[in-house]
Amino acid sequence: MTTPARYHDGAVHAPGGVTFPVAAEPGEEAVAPDLTSAVCTTDNELVCVDRAGAVRWRHAFGEFREKTYNVRAGCAFSLDGKAVWFFRPDSMGEWNDGDDTWHVLDAATGSVLASADLGTSGHGGVQHVHPNGTDVLIDVGEGQDGSFLFRGSFDGIGLEVVPYPWDDRVLVAFSPGGHHFMTVHQEQDDVAFHAYPDGEVVLRVPVTDLGYDGDVYLEWAGGYLDAGTAFVVVGGSDGDEPWSRHHLLDVRTGARLGTFDAHTDNPYGVIAARDGAWLTFDDGVFRRHVR
Repeated sequence: MTTPARYHDGAVHAPGGVTFPVAAEPGEEAVAPDLTSAVCTTDNELVCVDRAGAVRWRHAFGEFREKTYNVRAGCAFSLDGKAVWFFRPDSMGEWNDGDDTWHVLDAATGSVLASADLGTSGHGGVQHVHPNGTDVLIDVGEGQDGSFLFRGSFDGIGLEVVPYPWDDRVLVAFSPGGHHFMTVHQEQDDVAFHAYPDGEVVLRVPVTDLGYDGDVYLEWAGGYLDAGTAFVVVGGSDGDEPWSRHHLLDVRTGARLGTFDAHTDNPYGVIAARDGAWLTFDDGVFRRHVR
């Protein structure tokens, strides 16, 4: 798992009180595993900064046509910190009528090492770095047209991209060892756990099996607290008042393990540490919690 980052008050924040000042409000951010640099996207470039906020390099990619869709480029560091994986929603770019592209950049210089066309027209791409150190999964969302998942492998020379055979599942997380991953249905009515890398479904849990009647759904959120325990987030509303609850699942047996207090009201505010604990981020501070 790469180091999580959160934007707050003009800085990218990482656990341990590490901050990276940035000149412009970023869209997406990532922090290097050794905490010496961070990357963030703006409306027209990918920027790498050091701990003092000094710019190490910039990678320009132009403006987006469809501002109303909140289009965002995406970034993630490789596990060894030597590369930055970069998603460009080129289909929405004013400079390009082609499909979205995926790139691997040298983390030290920003130079492009490898690129691939994805054949999508996404509003954004969420990247998950696999524990094996070579693979990355990217989930490209096309809004009401679906969500498309790809597996990328970089061998130091070329970028190989393999698509998964569905367009209605949103990637949520890898298991700690990377042998499984979890997705939520695009219409948010079930969570599935898949074998890696082929994607075979080994467990599926509909939201109705979690003890609810009425209009509820699964957030596109969750994760693995440890190798055998995952959490999902059920959402709904009482009138105009939205609510969410975190549920635990045994991923080996499918047993429902009840709810737990996540110590945050944000359904997307839990960062699983994969050792039975998790982090939340509030008021510019990361906090660690255990059950």
